[in-house]
Amino acid sequence: MGVKRVLIITQHFYPEIGSHANRIKHLYMLLAQNNFEATVLTTQPSYPNKKMYEDGQFWDEESLNLDNEHIIRIGIRNRKYSANFLNRLFYYLEIMFKFIMIILKDKYKYDYIFVTSPPIFTGFVGLFAKYRYKTKFILDIRDLWPESLKGVGVFDNAVILNIFGALEKLLYKKSDKIVINSLGFQEYIQRKAGILESKIMFIPNSVIKEEMASIEHKKEQSKKIIYAGNLGLAQNTDIIYQLVPLLEEKGIQLTVIGYGVNKKQLVESIKNHKNVTIINPVTKKQCLEIIAEHDLGLVTLKDKDVFKTVLPGKIIDYMTCGVPIVGVIDGYAKDLVNNHGVGIAIHDNNPEQILSHIMNLLDNNSTRYKMAKKCQQLILNDFNWEKNITSLIAYMNECTLPLQRKDTTDVTESLHVRMESLHK
Repeated sequence: MGVKRVLIITQHFYPEIGSHANRIKHLYMLLAQNNFEATVLTTQPSYPNKKMYEDGQFWDEESLNLDNEHIIRIGIRNRKYSANFLNRLFYYLEIMFKFIMIILKDKYKYDYIFVTSPPIFTGFVGLFAKYRYKTKFILDIRDLWPESLKGVGVFDNAVILNIFGALEKLLYKKSDKIVINSLGFQEYIQRKAGILESKIMFIPNSVIKEEMASIEHKKEQSKKIIYAGNLGLAQNTDIIYQLVPLLEEKGIQLTVIGYGVNKKQLVESIKNHKNVTIINPVTKKQCLEIIAEHDLGLVTLKDKDVFKTVLPGKIIDYMTCGVPIVGVIDGYAKDLVNNHGVGIAIHDNNPEQILSHIMNLLDNNSTRYKMAKKCQQLILNDFNWEKNITSLIAYMNECTLPLQRKDTTDVTESLHVRMESLHK
């Protein structure tokens, strides 16, 4: 049996920041290490803004920088991310159209199409590719869409949402395998599409062992907490704003490494407080190094039903660094934090109550250190890429379609030709 070939279709990929790009980067690299030949069809890096990637520090994975054959990037218009639904819709449609044009003219064959969603439009590129290449379609679900549209409050047209819901159901039914990054999604997807549990595979956002930080210094207290990650429509940034003066009164330092549509407003509201340090987005490696210097990690989500199903990527990052979590969250994420003893998660927006939990953990070095050890043990047990990729590898090895192959050069040349035609 020859090397199996996989086409990965993703809007975000290295060197972009964020859990989406980081997830697919690790998946791509691990497939290569396990005797798969993967090709990535993606966009030029632009999230959260295009100019960031003119800085060479973000291009810190030399093996990927040199991989010009298997990483195919399409150019997109220089649109900034915004809360405006129509702006985002046209942005997604442009990407979908360009992906489809490349695939439509490509004559190569793959063993698998692996597509990550949202946006749902990328999912439909995968469905198109399934029939175009006559192969198996693996759908990676990182968030429930369009449910998340309702949760963030950017769009509430019932007719359009129902149409999107029907399209979502179609994707679930037509995929050959569904990969989820949160167990909170499983019941919803089964109920929505009427599919068996056996069709769903759980592969959470994970880390490689080399990313884990030393926790020995955490036996002492530094009175520093951190918020690292998206400051977008799903995150409850009002809580951060309300917490800052309370933290200042207690001499507690807050570091914010953030990006997203609500960043500017939050930074303006807290920048004059002496206990706040604002850091612009940095590489994943640098971010983990900064997180590791703190005592606690803060995570917040808006109080909406859809967010009870998610597991924010920053929770994985905090645990990787042995940083116990203080979460204003509910549902699956809350249960994971509390049941595994890796922090304290509450469903309470009262800033005084949140401060009380922060103070209790900061004042108890022994409890905090025990939580730090549990964080990293949970990572090794459940959120370890080297371990979690094995279920996907096993599925792909068992379910290969007999395909008429061309040689490796054909696929990369073919895709590059289509990409170049789109730039003309």
